[in-house]
Amino acid sequence: MRRIYFGTDGVRGTFGGPLINPEFAERLGSAVGRWLRGAPGAAAQPVVLVGRDSRESGPVLEAAIAGGLEGAGCAVRLLGVLPTPAVARAVRRSGAALGVVITASHNPAADNGLKFFGPGGRKLSDEQEAAIEATLPAKPPVAAPPALPPRFGPDAATPSARADYVAAAAALLPVGALGGWRIVLDTANGATAGTSPSVLRALGAEVVGLGAEPDGRNINADVGSEHPAAMAALVRKTGARLGIAHDGDGDRCILCDERGELLDGDEMLTILATHALRAGRLAARTLVVTVHSNLGVDAAVTQAGGRVVRTAVGDRYVAEGMLAAGATLGGESSGHLIFSELSPTGDGLVAALKVIEVMLETGQPLSVLRTALRKFPQASAAVPARVKIPLAELPELAAATRALETELGGRGRVLVRYSGTEPTLRILVEGPDEAQVKAGLARLKAAARAELG
Repeated sequence: MRRIYFGTDGVRGTFGGPLINPEFAERLGSAVGRWLRGAPGAAAQPVVLVGRDSRESGPVLEAAIAGGLEGAGCAVRLLGVLPTPAVARAVRRSGAALGVVITASHNPAADNGLKFFGPGGRKLSDEQEAAIEATLPAKPPVAAPPALPPRFGPDAATPSARADYVAAAAALLPVGALGGWRIVLDTANGATAGTSPSVLRALGAEVVGLGAEPDGRNINADVGSEHPAAMAALVRKTGARLGIAHDGDGDRCILCDERGELLDGDEMLTILATHALRAGRLAARTLVVTVHSNLGVDAAVTQAGGRVVRTAVGDRYVAEGMLAAGATLGGESSGHLIFSELSPTGDGLVAALKVIEVMLETGQPLSVLRTALRKFPQASAAVPARVKIPLAELPELAAATRALETELGGRGRVLVRYSGTEPTLRILVEGPDEAQVKAGLARLKAAARAELG
């Protein structure tokens, strides 16, 4: 089902642009509210929880979407600055009809966006997002409504969502389990600055903080999971046991070992899946990943006696694939990891704690555990695409792709797709030989640039 505004992970764009502005947020809130109230068995006044990351554009968007929701007959409860997984947890725990997170995840501070969680804290399906879009008017009102002041305060009868999230995360490891551990923690000047340090310190760790002073404009600025070099350098300088880097809204993480070498989501998933398989604890003996994950993941999990199921890119598609396969572990190479028995969506803090749990159980450092994955040579690129021309209408790129697939002969793969959150074409090439992979990627990039301009 075709969607106009929603991408891979909600609606996202530059604040003040055609989508991410108070007027559109108010209209979208109104559309969501009407959709909610029209659902079979809907409450007379559905409860909607709203959280946000630390961007300075967050409060005005919060007020606008809350105004739209309230105007459509919903009861709005503001959670304030809170990681995305904490909002999803609050929706599930409270039985709310919907959750909204105002965030652009790992994007720069100038961007913002809107993510939605349905009952149980699960992200909305493509069909549900299309149904919401269908209720939006074709054209905006003649005069945009003024930005609303924050006036929807939190529900005093609801326990603190932040405290509940912190307590649940800290309970994943034994009391004092991290005593004597030094951990570098990069919270990207984002939503996890008020949660992840508290959890690690409650478990006994010495936390060396980075990206821990959000000011509304510095979220993801040269820190966080998209910029992990500073974290890695600080691990080496301080002799830390490991490093953890979140993105702006905390639904992903990247780790580095005690030598300051980075681990992505594929390495974390392989560590977790193979360890669980050896212990007989991997549900359905299945790991769910996306088409972007390295082929080495399949090899490692299969050798350990499990299987790998692949889905489209996006953590909600991973969640859907997990549900269909009866799996409880899945994720993306970007660092979105889902533990469905603990959280309905990706959670960077939980991911880090679960990897630490393997370190505790095995007594092995990350530099040893990471050898569970032997990656196939892989190269990727992002080509700017101001207009996302259908791939079928790019003959030069299509011909170059077919030629490379023939050249790889079933020993590798080529993936070409448009980003669901950014104006870019993403290209990935994987194969047995690094030189062949790089040369193939260069040919595809040249073809894409020639046709996309």
